[in-house]
Formats: sequence, C-alpha cells, structure tokens
Amino acid sequence: MTALFALTTSLLWGLADFGGGLLTRRTPALTVVVVSQSIAAAVLGAVVVATGGWSEAGPRLWCAVAAGLVGPVALFSFYKALALGPMGVVSPLATLSVAVPVSVGLILGERPGLLQVVGIAVAVIGVVLAGGPQLRGAPVQRQAVLLTLVAALGFGTVFVLITEASTTVTGLFLALFVQRVTSVAAGGAALYPAVRRGAPALPEGGLARAWLPAYGFVGLADVAANGTYAVAAQHGPVTVAAVLASLYPVVTALAARGFLRERLRAVQAAGAGLALVGTLLLATG
Repeated sequence: MTALFALTTSLLWGLADFGGGLLTRRTPALTVVVVSQSIAAAVLGAVVVATGGWSEAGPRLWCAVAAGLVGPVALFSFYKALALGPMGVVSPLATLSVAVPVSVGLILGERPGLLQVVGIAVAVIGVVLAGGPQLRGAPVQRQAVLLTLVAALGFGTVFVLITEASTTVTGLFLALFVQRVTSVAAGGAALYPAVRRGAPALPEGGLARAWLPAYGFVGLADVAANGTYAVAAQHGPVTVAAVLASLYPVVTALAARGFLRERLRAVQAAGAGLALVGTLLLATG
C-alpha cells in the first residue's frame, strides 16, 4: 500500500513539474502557480461539498493552512532557481527535500530494516544522478543554490504538514482544499504588488483558453500527489514513503525524453536504473 501510493505520488509530481516547466516558458512562474492552484481549489471545493468534508473541520486544518503558505514559496523558489540554472545542478539539489520527512520519521521512532536502509541510499543516489548533475560547465550562482535549498526545505515541510492535516479520506479532501485556497490567497497577495510595480502577470496576447486544460492538469496533478503521499505516509513508514515519493525527477526526465525528445545522458540513465533498484529494495524490504 505505502509503496504503491508513494510511487503514484512521484508519477503525479513528476508530470506536474514537467507541465509547470513548459507553462513557465511562456507565462510568469507566479501566474502559473496562482492559476493552476485556483483551478484545483475550485474542483476540490466541489468534492468537499459532495462528500460532506466540512464535518471534518478541526484543529488539524491549521497544518493545511501552513502547508498552503509554505507551498507557493517553495514552488516560486524552485522555478526561479531553474531560471537561474544550470538545471543540471538545481534539479538534483531539490531532492534534498526528502531529508525533512525522513528526519521526522526517525525522530518519531521509525527504524527501517537493513534492506530498506540500503534501498533508501540507492534510491537517493539514483534520483540525484537522474537529474543529470553538471560537474563541469557553467558556474552555479550562489542565489540559485540558496533558492533551491529554500525550495527543498519547503517541499519537505509540505510533505510533513499535509500528512498531519487529516486522518480520514473526507478530511483529506477538506485539508487539500484549505491548502489550495491558502496557496491561491498567498500567491495572489504576492502577485498584486509585483503587477503594480510593472511586472507582467500574463504572457503577450493574454491567457489563451486553449492552455487552461494544461493549467488544470498541473494543479490537479499536484493536488492528487499531495493526497496520495498523505495516504502513503499514514499507512506505512514515513521514511519509505518520502523516499519513494521523491523519485519525481526521474519521471520529469523521462517525460522530457518522451515528449520533447530530450536525450538522456549516460549519468541520467544510470541514475534512473539505480532509482529503480532502490525502489525494489524498499518495496520488498
């Protein structure tokens, strides 16, 4: 159960990152965050009404509010770091987010078996290599590294908060809705003064309706990933769920290979293979 939902999380997050990356080529990153999360919030609101999720309201929802505040900061920092580049350094560094939930799991007393420890190590190394780390070439800006570390800390914190935000399925829908509404409010609050200062909020020609399904996919895939991760972490060791969920860079790289015909370098192919081996060890350990 844990392995299945955690791997589903990495699939959804990987595709959402790929879609978000494509959209930010023509639209400001903060606009992508606000629009995609707004669509997700609208869908989740309908789900909450249909399932009676309001009855699950309680103190745990403050964790969802916190996740909604941290999430946009992490996403914006990540997109900004990717813009500064090089991506071959930024992407692997972002996988450090796994350290936050794994540390929390260990503090709470989780002790993975020897085979799982080996699997965690192999999977993390594989994910870093799958990002295609650039050991030579363009220099790395200090700002890019700092922004990536902020994003990694934020992503990891959201992992932990969304797990604590609910204990039931209907409660999870409500928590995700509250998280998204908070994210939209925070993103909108940040976008407004930027627009007042003259920064563009929309691409030239405006926001084409033809692209709205893409924004919806990014937002809903991100929401679904948060949900499947919460289920994975609640039904198994957080240490295992977090590592398996962090395989999303492999999915993003494979999506770029399949849709954009980007060629995988040898180090990326080797990393994908190691990530698979680590996943098998975790699932069977």
